[in-house]
Amino acid sequence: MVKKLSIIIPAYNEGNTIHFILDKVKSVQLIGGLEKEIIIVNDCSKDHTEEAIKSYITQNPDLNIQYYKHEINKGKGAALHTGISKAKGELVIIQDADLEYNPEEYNLLLKPILDGFADVVFGSRFMGGNAHRILFFWHSIGNNILTFVSNMFTNLNLSDMETCYKMFKTELIQKISLKENRFGFEPEVTAKIARIPNVRIYEVGISYYGRTYAEGKKIGWRDGFRALYCIVKYGLLKNS
Repeated sequence: MVKKLSIIIPAYNEGNTIHFILDKVKSVQLIGGLEKEIIIVNDCSKDHTEEAIKSYITQNPDLNIQYYKHEINKGKGAALHTGISKAKGELVIIQDADLEYNPEEYNLLLKPILDGFADVVFGSRFMGGNAHRILFFWHSIGNNILTFVSNMFTNLNLSDMETCYKMFKTELIQKISLKENRFGFEPEVTAKIARIPNVRIYEVGISYYGRTYAEGKKIGWRDGFRALYCIVKYGLLKNS
């Protein structure tokens, strides 16, 4: 019986926007009457992220928010490791602290699981008829290449391996030993989830409201090369 969704939000220097995404998460009405557990992991932000989070918690005492902080900056992957380990819900979803993904679409990912078809659901930015902001050509080519190579090693036919929106049954994701502390999380978790015997992976179309670098986007070409390295590493080394 699924009763609760744990929403993991890694945060680094998101003091100006964290309250916006929390408002969106708060307003979502989950199908099946599911409760929400919001787990925020502050990865040693250098701005006023901590103050913004604590203020929000004080102003919203009815919202189940669990707050954790890294004393040194470890990376997005490390923040996700912390959040996943603390999750109490039967399901887990990852939510970036920026405004690129819309929490109203949690229900799109929930449906295949609650209907009994899926164990893991990826939200694809490249399928379906939802809104997508038009941004960087080479980023889209890079995403396509990374997804293609990942699919070669995992034997999946995903359209968007690098998506933030991944929903897991908690019992599955908490059993996986995750090692990547930065943006290598996506290919690592995809490779290791794909190895689980009889796992049922689904994909649904989602919208995407991407940011420019001036608006705070952090991923660059170095992260793309690291992701490619991780695809090969975790694809070839089954015991890594």
